Formats: sequence, C-alpha cells, structure tokens
Amino acid sequence: MMNPDKKWSVLIGAAFLMATSAVGPGFLTQTTVFTQSLGASFGFVILASIVIDIGVQLNIWRIIIVSGKRAQDIANAVWPGLGTFISILIVLGGLAFNIGNVAGAGLGLQVLLGISPVLGAVLAAGMAIGIFLVKEAGKAMDLFAQILGLLMILLILYVVVTAHPPLEEAVVKTVAPNKLDVTAIITLVGGTVGGYITFAGGHRLLDAGLKGESALPQVKTSAVSGILVASVIRILLFLASLGVVAQGLPIEATNPPASVFALAAGNVGYKFFGMVMFAAAITSIVGSAYTSVSFLKSLSATVRNREKQIIIGFIVASTLIFITLGKPITLLIVAGAFNGFILPITLSTLLIAAYRKKVVGTYQHPVWLTLFGVLVVLVMAGMSLQVFWDQVQILLAD
Repeated sequence: MMNPDKKWSVLIGAAFLMATSAVGPGFLTQTTVFTQSLGASFGFVILASIVIDIGVQLNIWRIIIVSGKRAQDIANAVWPGLGTFISILIVLGGLAFNIGNVAGAGLGLQVLLGISPVLGAVLAAGMAIGIFLVKEAGKAMDLFAQILGLLMILLILYVVVTAHPPLEEAVVKTVAPNKLDVTAIITLVGGTVGGYITFAGGHRLLDAGLKGESALPQVKTSAVSGILVASVIRILLFLASLGVVAQGLPIEATNPPASVFALAAGNVGYKFFGMVMFAAAITSIVGSAYTSVSFLKSLSATVRNREKQIIIGFIVASTLIFITLGKPITLLIVAGAFNGFILPITLSTLLIAAYRKKVVGTYQHPVWLTLFGVLVVLVMAGMSLQVFWDQVQILLAD
C-alpha cells in the first residue's frame, strides 16, 4: 500500500503536471491574441473552456484509473486498432506542441539572459532531459511542475495588479458576451484539454500505482486540483491581457504576450514575462514528452524497456525541428485547433469503454458524468466541423 504522504505528493504532482502541461507558450499566445480580438467577451471563451475541462477530466481520469489501463489500451479494447490510431494522432499533436514549447523556453531565456532563442531552446531542452535522467524521474517531474506552477501564478498576479483590468466589464461579458468566436473556443480547449494534455494526469497516476475503484476519491481530488490551478492561471492571464487591451495600448504581433507584460509593468513586467514563458514552456516540454511517449508504451516493447531514452529522443527531435523551422507562433495556434479535433474522438471512445465490462468490470459510471461527457463530445464535434467548414470556404474563395 502506498505511503499516505507519497500518495498525496503523487496526487498533487499529477494535478500540476496536467495544469502546467495545459499552460504552455501556446496558451500564453492564444490567450493574448484572442483577448486582443474579442476584448472582455473572451471571458466567455475562458468560462466555456473551464466547463468543458471539468467534463473531460473527471470522465477520462475516472475511466483510466478504474480500468487500470492507459487510454490507448482502453481504445483498443473498444475497437481493435483504434488505440493505435489515437496514439498516432496524439503523438503528432504532442510533437507539434513540443516544438512550440521548446521555442517558448528559448524565448523566455532570451528575455532573462540576453542569449539567442536557439541557444535558450538548447539549454531548456537540456534541463528537461536532466529531469528524466534522475533516478526517481516521476518524483522529480512532480516537484518541478509544482514549483514552477506556483511561480507562474504569482508572477502573472503581479502583472494583473499593474494592468488594472476592467473587472466589472470582464464579469458581465463573461456571461453575456457581445462577440463570439467558435475558432477561439476550439483552439483554447484544444490547447488546454485536447490531445495529450487530457491524459497527462491520468497516466501519471496510473504509473504511480493508483488504480481501481478504491482510488476514485483521490482521483477526484487530483483532477479538481489540476482544473483549479489551470483555471486560475487562465483567468489571471486573461485579466492581464484585458487590462492592456482596454487601455488601447498597441500589442506587438511578433510576440503578443511579451508585449502585454511589458506594457502593463514596464521592464520588470518584461522580465517577468521571460520567467513565466520559461516556466510555462519547460513544464510543458516535460509533460508533452512524458505523456506522448506513454501512448507508445503499450504498442511497443522497445518503448516500454527504453522509456526514458525515447522521451529524451522526443525532446531532442522537437528541439532540432524548432532550430530548422524557426518561428512557431502559427504552429502553436494550429496545434491547439488540431488537438480540439482529437478531443471528441478520445472522449467518446472512453465513454463507450465505461460501459464495457471487459474494460471496467462491475464499475458503474455516474450517469451525470456520462451525460456531461456526451454533451462535450457533441458540442466539440459540432464546433470542430464548423471551423473545418469555415476553413474550406476560405480556401475555395482564394
């Protein structure tokens, strides 16, 4: 039986791994860009993403832990080959995000140390690799995510205070927006609970030995904690951006989040941006690499036996692609939208599995969670199809 102190550490570690994986460079960029275009109405997108987040995480974490299987194994039990297909989608999405994560870490170190983004990316990748070279890599990963997650909250809170956002307007338009952008919802949800991010915490708990119905109370605690942390960071960053936008200050298109921090708090804010960007990016590098490779463990004995080496290879590949391709802003937005398309597939698969005795045994999934999950699947599938159709129309018009 797991030591209570160790169990609590694992639960909080899984929560922060999920939260910090969700809050990467892509999230910083997406939040700033969409706040600039939607203003206070972007609060509605934040609220929608949090509600969807709850429906996704509580469903998926429960089903993974009750079954004692990783998501790809569950999917293969539902329909042979489906797990392999999902694994390919998630690894590709994870790689796309990780290229942006590496770039973001390089940009953060450039702001802090005055070095080139490429050198910064290489140094950050080396630090992330170092975590997986530690004997107890899981414990090191948990602690790393917790420390940097708390650091991000404190730094962004300072910028919110200096930005003086119109709080009353933000509250009103969060529930009654005068602008609505479906692409923004798809992109933000895809960037925070789409693709690999959905499974980061669940797979971490499973690897730490938590499984079965007896672990469900702890799973709920961990999932809710992760949602709370990610939501706090999400709301604070929105308010910081809104404060700058409401003042009519010009946000630079080349680096929107850096511009927000600098306009809100001067040179100190700019340095804080470097620290936030670095913290968000390097925790996301760790979370993306760990979770993406966890989707390959069941499909290959080589990956199972050489997990750490494969994770390190994933980080190295992401770094090399960034060095070759360069500017990742567009990639981060596209990756978020791509992961938004993946979400209805993965969530619907696990909801079906929740009613397969060969997967969950005698466990009975809560009806309200099933209905909540089905609603999320339908809403996300509908919005994803609308975004896809809009893009087709644009291409045909060109």
